[in-house]
Amino acid sequence: MSCEPAGEEPIRWPVSSLADPLPIAATTLGFLGPQGTFTEEALRAAISEQAPGGRVRRFLPFASNPETIEAVFSGEVDCAIVPIENSIEGSVSATVDILVHEVDNLQIVREVRHPIHHALLARPGVTLEQITKVVSHPHANAQCRMWLRRNLPGREVEAANSTANAVERVASTKEPWAAIGTRLAGVMYGCEAVASDIEDHEDNETRFVFLARQRERQDWFEPYKTSVVCEIVKDQPGALLLILQEFAFRHINLTKIESRPSKRGLGDYIFIVDMQGKVDDVAISDALRCLRCKLPRLTVLGSYPVGRPLLNQGTVSPC
Repeated sequence: MSCEPAGEEPIRWPVSSLADPLPIAATTLGFLGPQGTFTEEALRAAISEQAPGGRVRRFLPFASNPETIEAVFSGEVDCAIVPIENSIEGSVSATVDILVHEVDNLQIVREVRHPIHHALLARPGVTLEQITKVVSHPHANAQCRMWLRRNLPGREVEAANSTANAVERVASTKEPWAAIGTRLAGVMYGCEAVASDIEDHEDNETRFVFLARQRERQDWFEPYKTSVVCEIVKDQPGALLLILQEFAFRHINLTKIESRPSKRGLGDYIFIVDMQGKVDDVAISDALRCLRCKLPRLTVLGSYPVGRPLLNQGTVSPC
């Protein structure tokens, strides 16, 4: 089977024509809530509510990652930020699976990397020895697994929708519980830090992505990354090689390859591939065009500037 004619785009997706990057142009941005989550912390570190010209952006919290993504999908918000990968625990499956399997009108338009420092929070007066249960998001619990085992052995660990939701629950109970979350959440919900920086690795970092209903412009003077989903024919020998060789032949640097269940049956997988460069680059465009001929499905999740400070006083940081 021959590839598509040279010069034809491997994806057909509306591209932003706005003067600013999509997250900056947005007037409403959703994030995983309630207020006080690491996602909100990352959002506020990247974008100010006060936009140039006196315009005010609205930051709207949602109860879960699926609800946050659905808000962009439905048009309730212009853009949303969700966690997608942690340096300790790897991919945030709740985000990845929705983008891969459940929505088809969203694109990743930018990523930000944010350091994660966890605090053990409890109501005033509760000591470490009194704590009977620890509540937090599963990823936060996992990032502090060794600390919890050493300092709170045998205590029950319970999952919450978010770190801020965990702090909110701890603040509202009379039980001697604790939550893993941000100091910001502790201040918001009236809890105090029993212990600080309890993450198992001091360089703990999470990658967050902004989602929108358009492709980001490809002409910002910044390094880009392109993320794609490759579906293979089940039990086909050399299926992964068919994918990798298209990139290797063109000297395209892959930054991540991840297999995820296809949700069609046990042992059936798809591959998510991140690579350096823009989808409009000749090498990447040609590689994706050829993969479309070989694979039952090829989906571009986004082509976007890589994680770095997003803006300074409302403008994109220069490269």
